[in-house]
Amino acid sequence: MPKKEVFKETAEEEEEVCRADFPPNFVFGVATASYQIEGACNEGGRGPSIWDSFSHTEGKIIDGSNGDVAVDHYHRYKEDVDLIHKLGFDGYRFSISWSRIFPDGLGTKVNDEGIAFYNNLINALIEKGIRPFATLYHWDLPLHLQESIGGWLDKQIVNYFAIYADTCFAHFGDRVKNWITVNEPLQTAVNGYDAGIFAPGRREGSSAEPYLVAHHQILAHATAVSIYRSKYKDKQGGQIGLVLDCEWAEANSDKIEDKSAAARRLDFQLGWYLCPLYYGDYPTVMLEKLGDRLPKFSQEEKKLLFNALDFLGLNHYTSKFISHATSSSEECYYYKAQEMERIVEWEGGEKIGEQAASEWLFVVPWGLRKLLNYIAQTYNNPPIYITENGMDQEEDNSLPLSDILDDKLRVRYFKGYLAAVAHAIKDGADVRGYFAWSLLDNFEWGQGYTKRFGLVYVDYNNGLARHPKSSAYWFSRFLKGSEKKNKEE
Repeated sequence: MPKKEVFKETAEEEEEVCRADFPPNFVFGVATASYQIEGACNEGGRGPSIWDSFSHTEGKIIDGSNGDVAVDHYHRYKEDVDLIHKLGFDGYRFSISWSRIFPDGLGTKVNDEGIAFYNNLINALIEKGIRPFATLYHWDLPLHLQESIGGWLDKQIVNYFAIYADTCFAHFGDRVKNWITVNEPLQTAVNGYDAGIFAPGRREGSSAEPYLVAHHQILAHATAVSIYRSKYKDKQGGQIGLVLDCEWAEANSDKIEDKSAAARRLDFQLGWYLCPLYYGDYPTVMLEKLGDRLPKFSQEEKKLLFNALDFLGLNHYTSKFISHATSSSEECYYYKAQEMERIVEWEGGEKIGEQAASEWLFVVPWGLRKLLNYIAQTYNNPPIYITENGMDQEEDNSLPLSDILDDKLRVRYFKGYLAAVAHAIKDGADVRGYFAWSLLDNFEWGQGYTKRFGLVYVDYNNGLARHPKSSAYWFSRFLKGSEKKNKEE
């Protein structure tokens, strides 16, 4: 059975990994997102975003919290940049808050204070020799665009995003050489407009809404790429890509229907966005399953989309076994359409891997190697940056700080997943960088402050003090070349 064969594959990834296992120019970084860390929600001319509104709506965030202050990165960015530098990372992926640049999202008047904040952050990174990777959209849409036109449901959003992207390229592109247009458009489409658990929290819309949102995000991405390539790329010399999230889908058995279900699952995650960019339209299986719910691209739009990608950013956390299922307990239209079941256990009942704090997150390093090889084979081996990879701990105030900081499972997680990346590179996948999620514990969207993904502990009860965890120190040794193979922790 395939699942037993996978067991054999895990052994090679239990070995220690070291910096020398990666190409010399490989970028190692950490990642964050504006709403999760910045705070200063009413400072510096910033306008409200949909996450401000959503998090202040009763019952939407599990602990009733919000990102008004978050971890105060807006005021402490120099301290945080120093942390990145001291730990030895050479890349930092951050997101720009659209409503700091254009408070109403419309692009009529640039907010100079917002420009100044990101200029200061970028300059601080450059001074420390850290490469900035800037994400234009990490879910925090200006609230005015949601209230006035319906946000991503209206095609006008493409033009507003284009103005915003152009403005960022013009102000920051002399120093930012790595641009990401949209982070995880799938999560905005499905969790924002189907499950309703992310801003703007729509659940009552039609089953076509997630696909319309995705359609407009794809067009916004391609339009921004076109602007960058026509106006800025030759002069600034940067590159621009898209970040997608994907769990590896391993067929639960050798049965053809399970193999088809696993392939279908990957098309509904990656193919949804990559097939239009590489092959001109949505995946065949999505066209078959969804019919008229999928919007259509015009011939002119297909030309705009073609190869509108210098690199692929991949956010990956875990893997699942997939079996065919004609009926589904899933509430989302999106999952029902896939006719599959996600399974987290081997045949004997043991879990697919050690479990992190989140119910969906299991430690399954071999899945990342398989996913990278799948992308290489399916999409003509594009340059890939792993733009997020990590795991969470439960918030637990009952433990002493020394115990909380000794995050042994996270260390095992990073060792295993980095080994999987090293193997995928040897297999031929064109992986050029890796960003751990996240630099800091932060506001974890619908989970509020109940989950901690950071390499650095943030003490929410004592002035937001930063304390590096064991995983941060492990990474530091790894990056400085002192972490050798088979060295005992």
